[in-house]
Amino acid sequence: MQSSTSNYLFHLSTKILVGTVWLSATLFGLYILFFYFASLIMEETLRWNTVLPGLYDDRTPAATAGMGLHFAAGGIILVLGCIQLLSSVRERYPAWHRWLGRVYVTAAILTAIGGLVFIFRKGTIGGTVMNVAFAGYGLLMLVAALQTIRYARAEKFTQHRAWAIRLFALAIGSWLYRMDYGFWFLFTDDLGHTGDFRGPFDYFMDFWFYLPNLLVAEIFIARRGALKSPVARGIATLLIVLATLFLLLATYYFTAKLWWPSVADLMTGQPVGG
Repeated sequence: MQSSTSNYLFHLSTKILVGTVWLSATLFGLYILFFYFASLIMEETLRWNTVLPGLYDDRTPAATAGMGLHFAAGGIILVLGCIQLLSSVRERYPAWHRWLGRVYVTAAILTAIGGLVFIFRKGTIGGTVMNVAFAGYGLLMLVAALQTIRYARAEKFTQHRAWAIRLFALAIGSWLYRMDYGFWFLFTDDLGHTGDFRGPFDYFMDFWFYLPNLLVAEIFIARRGALKSPVARGIATLLIVLATLFLLLATYYFTAKLWWPSVADLMTGQPVGG
């Protein structure tokens, strides 16, 4: 009885967490498309600097093009990511899974290339540390995307699934970056953060937003049967509930304070800085 209850609560909490991740990542993906990419299409790219100072510079058009590509493709991978990992979609609609997978992997490759072009042409606001960290993130995403499609074509589905999990762990990195900052700002009043993203917390976040994701992915790939005991499932359930509450709080904070106001200003033609 205890085992069945812990198993039910674990699977229920997991489904709620997945739903929360999907909702939050989709909101962020739509924000990217409706603000950053739409700003580029509408020739309102200066608006980028209201969120990330110095991101747009009319003297570096190649960097702007690279970042526009990064934003457009990044929005797509955030919206599609959770769908591709659903076993129900893979099993019931294999053709859809394959076609969406092609779009997903292509978008991931373009996201990586766009970000790398921006870094090598202009550099990030955070200087050398952020350049190295973000370039590493882009290269890892590029490798994961290529390996995912490589093993799918070779019909080596165990390796394909492993690389798809790694790719997803990296794909949600930019979203988690915002989530972590939102939570930190909400409770610490910007402690360790500076306007040029060169504070101690900023340097920590340069790597934190994607390296732990890969560690979790590796544990999940290698030890899927690790949660067999009721105690282990109970601990995992508690951690999942805490993670869900954190994501809900951070999503509300960012949606109310940044994502929706930025999109609304763009759509209503609010002057930059107004």
